[in-house]
Parts: sequence; C-alpha cells; structure tokens
Amino acid sequence: MNTPRLRKIVHVDMDAFYASVEQRDDPSLRGRPVVVAWKGARSVVCAASYEARTFGIRSAMPAIRAERLCPDAVFVPPDFARYKAVSRQVREVFLSHTPLVEPLSLDEAYLDVSEDLQGLGSGTAVAKAIRAEIRERTALTASAGVAPNKFLAKIASDWRKPDGLFVIRPQQALEFLTRLPVGKLPGVGKVMQGKLADLGIERVGQLRELGQPALEARFGRWGRRLFELAHGIDEHAVEPERPSLQISAEDTFAVDLSIDALGAELEPLARRVWAEAERSGRIGRTVVLKLKTTDFRILTRSLSPDTAPASAEEVLEIAMALRARVQLPAQTRYRLAGVGLSNLIEAAGALRQGDLFSAAP
Repeated sequence: MNTPRLRKIVHVDMDAFYASVEQRDDPSLRGRPVVVAWKGARSVVCAASYEARTFGIRSAMPAIRAERLCPDAVFVPPDFARYKAVSRQVREVFLSHTPLVEPLSLDEAYLDVSEDLQGLGSGTAVAKAIRAEIRERTALTASAGVAPNKFLAKIASDWRKPDGLFVIRPQQALEFLTRLPVGKLPGVGKVMQGKLADLGIERVGQLRELGQPALEARFGRWGRRLFELAHGIDEHAVEPERPSLQISAEDTFAVDLSIDALGAELEPLARRVWAEAERSGRIGRTVVLKLKTTDFRILTRSLSPDTAPASAEEVLEIAMALRARVQLPAQTRYRLAGVGLSNLIEAAGALRQGDLFSAAP
C-alpha cells in the first residue's frame, strides 16, 4: 500500500453549541435540561444540552418525543442569527491559525495546521490554543481532535467530549483503530454494520484481517475504502469554504396542505430567498421548487428563464408556475415546501454582462 501523506489535522466541535449559547446568555438555564426547538407535533430538536442528553434527547429527534422523555425540559426556540454571530467569532479564531478551514456546520470544522500561522509547531499546541481562545472570546467550550487525517481527527474530537482534547499520533493510529467498533468508521451505518456482522466483523481490527481482496470481492470499490480506513488511511484534503451552490428556504407546515393551499406558503419563502441572495451579492439563474408529501416523497421542479429573476415577486411567480407542473393526485397532501435559487453568479458580474449586451448595436 502507498504510504499516506502525513498532515496535521484538527477537528473542532463546539459542545452542545445552540444549547450552550442559550445557557450562556440566560443564567437561569444553566444546569437545566435545555432543548432548542419549537414546540409542536412537526418540530424537531435542533440541539440538546448535556443535562437533556442524559434523558436520551438527541438532535433531529421529534420535539414531541423529547417532551415525553423529559417533561421538565426547558424548550427554547432557536435563534440562528445569534448562533451565526458566535460561529463567526469562532471562525475568526480558526483563521488566525490557518487559512485551510473546512466548515461542516456552524459548530464544527476541519483545520489543516500542517503550516500553522502562529508557528506553534504542533497540531496539539494549535488545538490547545484554539480551545483557549474560543473560551476567552465566547465563554463557550469546544472539543478537539488532532490526527494525521480528517476521519481520525473527527473520531478523536468525540473521544473526550465535552471540553476535551484527544490526540492520535501517526504511530498510534493502527493500535487505536484495532478495537474500535466498525460503526465508528465514516460511511458505516446500521445496514453496513449488519452486513459486516454477518461476516463476523464487529471491530476494525477484524476488518483489517479480512484483507482487501475479500472486502473488494464482497463490497466492490467500497470494500477498498473500508480496507483503507481500517489502516488509518484517508487522503481527503481539507477543503476551504466555497460559496454555496444554492440559496434556499423551506418550511414544514403545522398541518398537511393541498397543492392549491401552497401558494400562500411560497410567498414568504420567495422573499426570504431573495433577501439572502441580495445579502450575498449573487443572482440565481434557476428557480427551484421543493415539495415533500405526507409519505416523505420529495419532488423538485426547476426552471431557468431567459432572464434571471430580478425581484422576490419574479421568484414567486416562477415558483407558482413550477407548482402547476406537479402532477400528483388532487388528494395528495404536502408537509413541506421550499424555494431556492441555483446557478448563482456574482451580481456585479451579471450587471457588467448586462451593460455589455445593452451596448450592443
């Protein structure tokens, strides 16, 4: 096997981020089971404090189930503007150490600190400094993992949560992985765990012993990937943030709606999307409509008009036209709708292009 390139990768994950922000800003919530979610049958948990997690409450869980698990939980509606502001502070800390930052969400990111800007000399030193600076600037805690690649760094950051630091050095990787459950490997979900269990494989060391030919014969190209992961190999580089490919907004309704009733719901979505496009300084050439039925079937329709939409009203008009292209039975009901803009270009560039065309004879 080829020797993998050694990098110094840090994965930083804020601890119970949304809930921790709420507890920081409201002292009465500290030490209490806090659930960040709107109450209601359709709502899902955005975040849960560690006090709430002891009751089995987790992110993406239906809020109504969380309420049953912990009747004394304090439900706090999410304030994403506040969370984004804190996330920007954290991002500034990252960028003071390296330009190679790959955000995964508001509360976690990969950093390649092979060449750290402050000359601290080791990934461990950088991770310690970052955690200290985050605490000083935000009064929040973060956990970090340090390793020679991304997948090991992410596993490491979860090893001593909350407020922990764990390091996997290159020479320790194989030993660390040997006893690790295969479910900890990226891409190994419950279905794959079941298939591996049928082969008598529950630990990464057993996966390694099976060998690459047997894994490829059983799982094809994915078998080769499993073999690489079992050997601690991950060549994926940290990818600095790129502009999003689509701007979108969506809502889950309190009650399921007919196709005709969706019109009133599309207007605020179109306005939210247009406002975000204006803030980003980009224009979308394509309007996208997304619908989800009561049985969780997802439908998308899109249209790229000859001229890009120039207002929220035009976005709404196209979204309504796309709604008319949905040919499902009239009794179909919808639980979610979304409106998006894709094929994004910089607004300044679009204006220059427009000026060029308008100047043509």
